[in-house]
Amino acid sequence: MSGDGRPDWPGEADSRSEAARLLHSVRLEPEKCVGCTTCIKKCPTEAIRVRKGRARIIDERCIDCGECIRTCPHGAKKAVSDPLALIAGFRYKVALPAPSLYAQFDERWSIDRILSGLLALGFDEVFEVAEAAELVTDATLALLGPGRDGAMPRPVISSACPAVVKLIQVRYPSLIPHLAPLLPPVEVAARFVKERLHAGEEGVGVFFVSPCAGKVTMARAPIGYERSALDGVIGIKDLYLPLRGVLGQAAERPLSRAGRGGIEWARTEGEADALGERRSISVDGIQAVSGVLEALENGKLKDVAYIEALACPAGCVGGPLTVENPYIARNRLRNRAESLPARSEPRDLEPLSELGWTRPPLARPALALDRDMLKAMIMMEEMDLLASSLPGLDCGSCGAPSCQALAEDVVRGQAAANDCIFKLRENVRELAGKLLALEEQQPPGLDKD
Repeated sequence: MSGDGRPDWPGEADSRSEAARLLHSVRLEPEKCVGCTTCIKKCPTEAIRVRKGRARIIDERCIDCGECIRTCPHGAKKAVSDPLALIAGFRYKVALPAPSLYAQFDERWSIDRILSGLLALGFDEVFEVAEAAELVTDATLALLGPGRDGAMPRPVISSACPAVVKLIQVRYPSLIPHLAPLLPPVEVAARFVKERLHAGEEGVGVFFVSPCAGKVTMARAPIGYERSALDGVIGIKDLYLPLRGVLGQAAERPLSRAGRGGIEWARTEGEADALGERRSISVDGIQAVSGVLEALENGKLKDVAYIEALACPAGCVGGPLTVENPYIARNRLRNRAESLPARSEPRDLEPLSELGWTRPPLARPALALDRDMLKAMIMMEEMDLLASSLPGLDCGSCGAPSCQALAEDVVRGQAAANDCIFKLRENVRELAGKLLALEEQQPPGLDKD
């Protein structure tokens, strides 16, 4: 097993390099894990197993949603992001604050004061991701506009949340054509800074202040495009205390430009409200998102034009790298937005013309039993047969999230049927019966009957 708590599954240790392991920001701290199995029931892609008293994360299935971080009672799961000290390696540092950052502070601290605080921490400039969100809103409206009904299947699913995109890749690959083929706002912001504000300049570093683990991973392994313009991603929780410490001393400057429509992207229904599309639905929380995607895959939601799907409760304000209660943060964000204009202040620079993907995301074959179709079919038959013999309680005591998952692990050679306590008791009872029957038998020479 690797040092970050991820197992070396069969055939994986040789092919997986250290760089590949860094493509996940959600990590396990083995010394804190007590093997309680709480996390395995909450993972939407069944990416966690408990073996030998410790949780293990299956790389191919992890979507960096951070659900295990929220649910682990022992703090054994964490999201790894870049340290603030990373900015020292660049001549000119630009901070890209997510609008969810504003919701971490009460309303006595203005957005301008919060942005000025980022300058006091060592950044030379700030560019609000909320401003870029307005550009993505415009691109989405064009995608949904009149005459575009046949351009892509309806409903269109927002691709702004990387955890939702990965969930679709792993569990609902048939829905990939429904994903809006647009760059996320943070990537638009990063490109705007480098291609418009500082084109051709050397030593310019662009750093995203992120509420979630999924966006940390996205900077290292983009979906829909080849390479990110970001130079680092700093978690809000890592920046919060230093930023809070300078808010009282930082000279307030008029830095905020984003309007209400962009800032409210950080909460549930914010994106849909910015679009003004009445035939849209908004869903937050990874389990609720799974339910909506399953309904769509089953042919429902035919009258819906757009789905705003966010993996975190209450939206990005509830990300695992935030510090405030998500529902308090959502209310703060709404209150802040009420006093803002609908749109950002106009810029002299032309907006980016290319906001679309350069390569479509592919299905992630995380659930494939084997590359050989015939062998996979045989394994599937064995798995179904074994699953039918299990109790179907999905109790998790075996270390797998469900009886079906245990059956899969058994046919993969990663578990044994007796890992199920009920199966073990059944086998022990059967063995005890055989031992009693043997004990009653007499040698032929002594048998009177």
